[in-house]
Amino acid sequence: MSENITVLTDGSFTEHLGAAKVPVLVDFWAPWCGPCRALAPILEDLSTEMVDRLAFAKINVDENQDAPTKFKVRSIPCLIVFREGQEIGRVVGHKGKPSLLTELEKILAS
Repeated sequence: MSENITVLTDGSFTEHLGAAKVPVLVDFWAPWCGPCRALAPILEDLSTEMVDRLAFAKINVDENQDAPTKFKVRSIPCLIVFREGQEIGRVVGHKGKPSLLTELEKILAS
């Protein structure tokens, strides 16, 4: 996993979002989820390319259930972008890199 992606837990979730200087993309995932595994290398690439504009984190929904419940994560992979601890956008399901980048640019522009 990329050094630019922080692994979160229910215990570290709120603190990490509150301390972020840039918006944070949180990948809600599980190890058994094929689309989640397919999305991982795309997120690793983007975490390097967008390091100055967007922080990247992930949380395993099998091991941590409070955050997914709080943010009504019903399907994975689910990417939620937070600014100052508040959700500003969400992408559900696997996307190719160009499509995901386009969606993230729209979210960040909002």
